Amino acid sequence: MVDQGPDPAALEATVTACRELIERRFPDGDHQGAAAVLLGDGTILTGTSPDFVNPSTEVCHELEPYCAAYRLDQRIVASVCLHRDPDRGFVVLSPCGICRERLTRHGPDVLAAVAEPADPTVPRWLPLRDLLPHYWLTAFPGATETWRA
Repeated sequence: MVDQGPDPAALEATVTACRELIERRFPDGDHQGAAAVLLGDGTILTGTSPDFVNPSTEVCHELEPYCAAYRLDQRIVASVCLHRDPDRGFVVLSPCGICRERLTRHGPDVLAAVAEPADPTVPRWLPLRDLLPHYWLTAFPGATETWRA
């Protein structure tokens, strides 16, 4: 049987958990963000980044759930990051280059949310391999076998 990945309801629940964290943690309605990941066992983890006095010490919203997945020894199957824009709603932020690199630990089929071109508030799920078509590790024979499959 071929794995079809997470079902759409699980992906929607992941987006909802992310949105709810922003609303609960930052009830003032200002610009804020958070991330959520769906684990292989169906658990959803959320996280956000504190504001630091020195901006060079800030981290991505995804770092907290990525570290928790590692601590729990669970594979991430999907990841989403949202930013609340008071004028447009919750916009989807594709993973930055560092977060894409962090996701490679979970394999080329892990899904990452990117914004739909016509509406940045609608997530479009793409496998990591589509976000990294020229991934640096492919230059080394056999090295991509380290990607969990």
